[in-house]
Amino acid sequence: MADAEIMAIRSALAAHPRPADLAERRQRLDALGQQYALPADVRVEPVRANGVVAEWTTTPGADPSRVILFLHGGGYISGSLDSHRHMIAEAGRQARARTLALAYRLAPEHPFPAALEDAVAGYRYLLAQGIAPSRIAMAGESAGGGCAVAALVSLRDAGVALPGCIWCSSPWVDLGITGASVATKAAEDPLLQKPYLEELASAYLHGADPRTPLASPLYADLRGLPPMLIQVGSAEILLDDAVRLAGAVGAADVRVRLEVWPDMIHAWPLFYQQLEPGRRSLAEVGAFIQAELA
Repeated sequence: MADAEIMAIRSALAAHPRPADLAERRQRLDALGQQYALPADVRVEPVRANGVVAEWTTTPGADPSRVILFLHGGGYISGSLDSHRHMIAEAGRQARARTLALAYRLAPEHPFPAALEDAVAGYRYLLAQGIAPSRIAMAGESAGGGCAVAALVSLRDAGVALPGCIWCSSPWVDLGITGASVATKAAEDPLLQKPYLEELASAYLHGADPRTPLASPLYADLRGLPPMLIQVGSAEILLDDAVRLAGAVGAADVRVRLEVWPDMIHAWPLFYQQLEPGRRSLAEVGAFIQAELA
């Protein structure tokens, strides 16, 4: 049952709390992803996407003309190709698409707007490869979700044709950290707390205003963006980021679907191999992307 599965994951997270050292934090997140074996039929190909370290994953049945461009989570300071490889490969399988995951530059070594610049560079790389914009799905988890939305705003303002759709998983879109769920869900969230988010925001912003639209796209002009799927767990402090993003996108006349998954914690699709709602959420992602890129 899902209750037992999510409790097992909660117990495992509690047994390995977040360390104070940045290098150890990065290793911890990578280890969360690397504990899951990559299926034998996944083909991985390293590449440089306009100078950004990246990699393709391809599964049998993938349409080579369809691509998911993925930005990992990790609060802009951690996360990597290693931490999310298994998850994005499964999303690609469900969407019958290739995936291109970006290892964008991380703070504090590379603060805002480095991650945003790398996301835009990765998208332009796909266009230069001859991939039609209508056959690209932008995607991101947590900080990567916020960066994906910001990248679309930046591309739109530059007059670049936008992708066919976007998927945001537990997106962090308000670096001002003003959502009510930061407090109301604090006792339920095993991964994130307000002091940690404040630390992450400070490292990434490096003195920039937390309401800067390209850092906190909740405050951006969201008109003209492609159809959006937002998935968030009910047991995470970023619940209100997702809910408010859906409201802002809808108010901007963009078609949006918000899914709130009961009892799910932050970034639960990462644990899909041992969590049935994780598998179902990625199946929903695949169906959404297939429909929008058809």
